[in-house]
Amino acid sequence: MTKLSVIQARERDALVDDLRSLAPDRWRGATLCGEWDVEEVVAHLGAASRLSFPGWLRSMIGARFDPDVHNRRRLEEFRGPSPAETLEMFAGIGPIRLPRKESVGGLGEMIVHSEDIRRPLGIRHDPDPDGLLAVATFFAAKDFAVNSKSLVAGLRLRAIDAEFVAGDGPEVGGRLLDLVMAMAGRGEVLEDLKGDGVPELRRRLD
Repeated sequence: MTKLSVIQARERDALVDDLRSLAPDRWRGATLCGEWDVEEVVAHLGAASRLSFPGWLRSMIGARFDPDVHNRRRLEEFRGPSPAETLEMFAGIGPIRLPRKESVGGLGEMIVHSEDIRRPLGIRHDPDPDGLLAVATFFAAKDFAVNSKSLVAGLRLRAIDAEFVAGDGPEVGGRLLDLVMAMAGRGEVLEDLKGDGVPELRRRLD
């Protein structure tokens, strides 16, 4: 396994550990991922691990390039009869390898969606520092799955807990995880960011 795959497996295992004792009603709780509940986000991650790029492309063509239709179909295929069974299947998945086998994009999916679940549940987790830095660098340089690069164009991102600076312009500063979540389009983290670039980032996210 590559380093990125090892980190992704650790992040998967950490999420599984956090969710094993989750009360049944909390599986239906809100996440930062639109209208999806906790089980749906877990099933989405599990489904993504089963797709190669050709498989993803075929699914998107079948959904007429509507990502909502594609994602819903795939997560429903993965989801088990109960949240506990969905979690057990998720615990055994391999790495997400989109858009290509060694891409950091799959690790980004794991980190962002895990935080989508944890933050509303009040669960604190610090992702692997090297993995998180790789994801932040990737998001700042490329639009993939989310328009992260376009979203922060003309802004300077600066982490207060890691050696990460990207872009030029009004500054947005904060924890590296919060910067990653902001680049992924999660406006809920804006209250934890500081700098004269935050109002512009808020406007773009709105």
